[in-house]
Amino acid sequence: MDADLTAAYDRCRELHRRHGRTYYLATRLLPAWKRRHVHALYGFTRHADEIVDRTEELPPAARAARLQDWSDHFAAGLRGEPVDDPLLPAVLHTIAVFELDRADFAAFLDSMAMDLTVTSYPSYTDLLDYMEGSAAVIGTMMLPILGSSDPAAAREPARQLGFAFQLTNFIRDVAEDLDRGRTYLPDEDLARFDVTRDDLLAARAVGHSTPAIRELIRYEVARAQAHYAAAAPGIPLLTDASQTCMRTAYALYGGILDEVAAQDYDVFARRARVAGGRRMAVAARALLTPPGTPVAVPGPVERRGPLLTPGVV
Repeated sequence: MDADLTAAYDRCRELHRRHGRTYYLATRLLPAWKRRHVHALYGFTRHADEIVDRTEELPPAARAARLQDWSDHFAAGLRGEPVDDPLLPAVLHTIAVFELDRADFAAFLDSMAMDLTVTSYPSYTDLLDYMEGSAAVIGTMMLPILGSSDPAAAREPARQLGFAFQLTNFIRDVAEDLDRGRTYLPDEDLARFDVTRDDLLAARAVGHSTPAIRELIRYEVARAQAHYAAAAPGIPLLTDASQTCMRTAYALYGGILDEVAAQDYDVFARRARVAGGRRMAVAARALLTPPGTPVAVPGPVERRGPLLTPGVV
């Protein structure tokens, strides 16, 4: 591996280590040769996200131009043209090694562009359309790297796990997203619980939720748990070496929902986190779990009306 490619993988690994602590810990359980490819995918998604979310001082048009310029560099690399970028060589190498579907990357970049102009979603169906590019495709990008005894059967669970992880982030990060001028809780859900965006902003200002907001978050947690339930059958289909990694990621992200429930669904009181001791215990338990063991779904899957989730019973 040449020096530039090695440096690109190192850059992706550092982004993953710094910003994706939960998933980074799980990735440490993969065989060493696979880790760099997971880091590359994380680096790709993180860099695009930073163009959108870490340049708030720029007007939307300038941020859109930066995202388009980087997307154009990526497209040029896919065509075989040389690219001068600190992390794209690793991404392009990973795509080539595993023959990843380029359409997944285009869909992801389209969803990142939506974040520059879309600040809310009328319905859960609308949010799912966004998450198809921002979350489901991450699952299908990852699947060839993780490996599976039955890739066709594992594909939909991989997509569902992408939905589950992203919904977990949306629930945990309501306050941060409000600071960016966005809400990822569908408007129809806010209306269902008689909550307005102004109510969310007021809760953000005082640092605690109203009873109505807590009921809204309880509902969203149940929706996320339904996606975890749909994703669970896919993990035993992964290669033995990858199951440990994904069992850990699954349990740790699901554990964030447990923490939200433990604080009475008040996402404004503090940012829900899984404690370090529990994180290590989860990883150790995953290492000791025999391959093929069914995965325990995090928490009770509560039902409060239709979840509007295709593929989830």
